[in-house]
Amino acid sequence: MPNEKILQSKKEIVDALAARMQNAQGGVFVDYKGITVAEDNELRKQLREAGVEYTVVKNTLTRLAANKIGYTEFDELLNGTTSLATCESDCIAPCRVIGEFAKKTAGKFEIKGGFVEGKALSVPEIIEMSALSSKDALLSQVLGTFLAPISSLAVVLDQIAQSKGGAPAEAAAE
Repeated sequence: MPNEKILQSKKEIVDALAARMQNAQGGVFVDYKGITVAEDNELRKQLREAGVEYTVVKNTLTRLAANKIGYTEFDELLNGTTSLATCESDCIAPCRVIGEFAKKTAGKFEIKGGFVEGKALSVPEIIEMSALSSKDALLSQVLGTFLAPISSLAVVLDQIAQSKGGAPAEAAAE
């Protein structure tokens, strides 16, 4: 029978993992057994630069944490060597960095599955998301699309005013 101190320690680990997964915008589970130490260091560096937390996790404790917050889809994935990459600020960052690294290492580094904003993802979905830009870049593109018609309207109105002999907006303001 395990002693109470060990059980309490494991319960705290499960609670911390559950909180980490619940607070994360996105996360990816990977099997890291085929990579070298140098490749692992490079991966960790890229993940840190992207603001992604990356740790090796115990399968049983991670399964308990995932089930605690409603991710029962990961039960079959959590076997063998497993690590977890999560990010609280950008749901695409873990997918992007892990997906690019998996392509670069060509089969030595295997993506098991993941989640984004409460939804479990399959490996093909994670690969697809890895091709996307960061969340901030996507928002910038959307805002640029919204601003383009307004900018065009301002240019057209300025040209109409100039063609009719009116003063440009800067001169009228002085």
